[in-house]
Amino acid sequence: MPTTIEIENKNRICHIRLNRVKQMNSLSFELMDELSAALREADADDAIRVVVLGHNGAHFGAGYDLKDDWAGRFDLDTAIGARTMLRACLEFEFGPWDCSKPVIAMVRGYCLAGSCELAMMCCVTFASETAMFGEPEIRHSTSPPVVVMPWLIGLKKARELLYTGELIDAPEAHRLGMVNHVVADGELEAATLKYARRAAQISLVGLQTTKASINRGAEIAGFRAAVDYGVETGAILDATPTEAHTKFLEIAQKDGLKAAVRWRESQFED
Repeated sequence: MPTTIEIENKNRICHIRLNRVKQMNSLSFELMDELSAALREADADDAIRVVVLGHNGAHFGAGYDLKDDWAGRFDLDTAIGARTMLRACLEFEFGPWDCSKPVIAMVRGYCLAGSCELAMMCCVTFASETAMFGEPEIRHSTSPPVVVMPWLIGLKKARELLYTGELIDAPEAHRLGMVNHVVADGELEAATLKYARRAAQISLVGLQTTKASINRGAEIAGFRAAVDYGVETGAILDATPTEAHTKFLEIAQKDGLKAAVRWRESQFED
């Protein structure tokens, strides 16, 4: 039985909920494994036509869980180790993309870093009006595994956000095309499932062929190759001991991760 996610199959819809509420649904090794397996199982089940990826608690996700032993698993002191780590994250984040069936993200609260990329890799995203999106990795001298944002919102705006790690609210994310619909917090699940039920009325082959056509078109245009290049360059950044990252790690070791995050975020306050 999964411990970091919940799964409910009903009316041709597989509803997967991230369930690490106390950790803001951050992406641990265990959650990555369990979510990847759940997506594969839903994909293989002909009774399922649509997947909804939601969450318990106030936040969709705070990104990868930095309290897991990333350095021990991937030898992050080397560029090759950093590359191996980013490739593992890339494979995980491509789960919604590679699923042959539509995957709909349902987002409230913070949706940051790897969690933001996971939502962007879904076919359709519904967000509550108080949701916040962004990729603050660059502030800590690390790289996003999947640089998908430029493909959704365009080069100019993606550069603006990715160069500084700024967050945007749900209405702005909707205006830019990062999310499809913004609804009131209390209406989020009803609105998402209403759309999911409508999509689930389409034949399975219709959904699969349409998604395959859209995905393949993006890949012919260079999407997957561009993401692969991002991993290679990102590994260089992740393996470089910049001043900011070195200080961040020192504070995290001495005073804890929250103190380190507060120190770095304070430098971006007006």
